[in-house]
Amino acid sequence: MDLPPHARAVLTGPDFVARTLAGRERDPERAWLLRRPRAVRRSFVETVVDGGGDEQRWMLLQDDDTRHSYVAEVLDR
Repeated sequence: MDLPPHARAVLTGPDFVARTLAGRERDPERAWLLRRPRAVRRSFVETVVDGGGDEQRWMLLQDDDTRHSYVAEVLDR
């Protein structure tokens, strides 16, 4: 997965920057990821973007709170 340079900077940057942009994001999945803590966003970049990993596998390996928030904020929407 390729990201524009600014997207990588946002995903790996401070929480306040990512959360500000999450409020403007229309795509629920992207907004959800932007609202996650920096460590979760960095894990996504390292595993999925840089590592060529599968998004679904990455999600299954996350903690319960992260998976449940995805269901509540993206899938149940």
